[in-house]
Amino acid sequence: MGLEGALTLHRFTPGAVILEPTQAEAEGLYVVYQGVVRLEQDGQAVAWLEPGEAFGYPSLLGRQPPSLTVRAEGEAVCLRLSKEAFRQLLQKPGFALFFSARLAERLRLLQPMALNLPDLGQPASEAAEAPVWLEAGATIAQAARLMRERGVSALLLQQPQGLSILTDRDLRNRALAEELAYSTPAARVASAPAKTLPASTPLYEALAYMEQQGIHHLPLTQGQQVVGLLTDRAFLRRWLQTPLALLRRLSQADDPRALSDYRPQLEAIVQQMLAAGFAVQAITRQVSLLTDALTRNLLRRAEQALGPPPCPYAWLALGSEGRAEQALLTDQDNALAYQDQSAAGYFQALARQVLDGLLQAGLPPCPGGFMADRWGFPLAEWEARFDRWLTNPEGENLLEAQIFLDFRSIAGGLSLEPLTQRLRRASQNRPFLTALARSALVFTPPLGLLGRLRFEEGSINLKKGGLAAIVALARVYGLEAQSLARPTLERLRAAALARIISQEEAEDLSEAFLFLSHLRLRHQLQALAQGQPPTNRVAQAALTPRELQMLRQVFLRIRQAQQTLAARFRLQVL
Repeated sequence: MGLEGALTLHRFTPGAVILEPTQAEAEGLYVVYQGVVRLEQDGQAVAWLEPGEAFGYPSLLGRQPPSLTVRAEGEAVCLRLSKEAFRQLLQKPGFALFFSARLAERLRLLQPMALNLPDLGQPASEAAEAPVWLEAGATIAQAARLMRERGVSALLLQQPQGLSILTDRDLRNRALAEELAYSTPAARVASAPAKTLPASTPLYEALAYMEQQGIHHLPLTQGQQVVGLLTDRAFLRRWLQTPLALLRRLSQADDPRALSDYRPQLEAIVQQMLAAGFAVQAITRQVSLLTDALTRNLLRRAEQALGPPPCPYAWLALGSEGRAEQALLTDQDNALAYQDQSAAGYFQALARQVLDGLLQAGLPPCPGGFMADRWGFPLAEWEARFDRWLTNPEGENLLEAQIFLDFRSIAGGLSLEPLTQRLRRASQNRPFLTALARSALVFTPPLGLLGRLRFEEGSINLKKGGLAAIVALARVYGLEAQSLARPTLERLRAAALARIISQEEAEDLSEAFLFLSHLRLRHQLQALAQGQPPTNRVAQAALTPRELQMLRQVFLRIRQAQQTLAARFRLQVL
């Protein structure tokens, strides 16, 4: 059968019903050509479709009645592709994939294939290989055969004097180049003692150490045992060279330009990663990691200038850094906890030095003043503040609670378990969760009449009502699920696993978050390339018709999720 005559034009008067649940099946795939149609459920409008948007296909795919009523908002004109032609086109993979996809899947289709960067903040052991051991007394010929059989480039040897490592470079330079007999003991050409690091060392620190030491293999230990071997693979050297170079430069306290050059170098790294096709969550994780490293180096410099800390402390990252979701447009959000009240003077001086360094590096002060010079207290004071926020979540208490729920300790040895315990109790505190849910409804998506995108002076804010709304939703649901995760996507996954929200909602909100993050990052880099400061806004003229359509669907989905949250906590949608 051909497709001739399968596409027809239909005009509808205001209020006319186009589809309704009493039908056995939709008559075809409808595309709005002129005007607006609205989708209704139980007599309530839930969404509006504009020219270019389609409906009717869920009914055709499931061969079942339409789940919603579709009604012309005013005079409307729709194109209809007959159901026979629709099913014929379903034989084409691209067509079938698009129309069978939920919102999350459509958003994935819209994004290019992304590369995942290894999580440089994870323990090095998680990126390590299992060690291969060489028996005592083995010859270099036996060692070479074992390397070939196991497909490895290094072997470990346990000798009376300690751990040794034999690498392919050792065999090449110390055995073959010296024309040693194949029967030569392998221990004679092995490197001893082998350099090691604890298995818990962050991956980026381990890689930087390997480059500093000029080695390509690093045994990782837990107690007295070797639990893994980290190998400096070519792909790591290729993709991590620039970030590692920036980390090394930050560690050089005598480099006067390290701070002033930080911002442009960071922007160059982000530009390279986006151009290379890395996933946006890998990029924001990398930016957060670099800010962590910058802060730790500033803390070390401050301790060198002020002397050793008089008691244990913890430097807290808040906001997007606390969630490991930093983009290019970021300011300082941090706090400080220390053990003894008597040390307040020292830590006030420490905070000032670090904040000054962050300012030199291009991180402006937090407009709300949430920084360690004003928010530096003994741990006992922090415990009292958390108790106050949880028992009286109103006004300023609620605002502060939202900010500090994202805290993450990035330096110092002070245990924050007392604060973590309070977060666990908060998950059982219904009044607190209700107040937190109410505050999440403040971030209203930029939608106007009939669910149309609302632009202000020709642009739209991707953070307010978009990214911020999803972060707030995830914060509530993650806490209710008793998850201590900070990243937004992890909170949504935890909520789905705990059946607080459906898997479909978690996936939709996660993909919406990634879509908005990628869109914002791309336009921020374009602004920088044009000599303009990056912002959270994107011009309507800079968006493609497809992006505009998906942006509208994303904001409608966020509004729907807020309505679900409001119903769960019996709140009025703002």
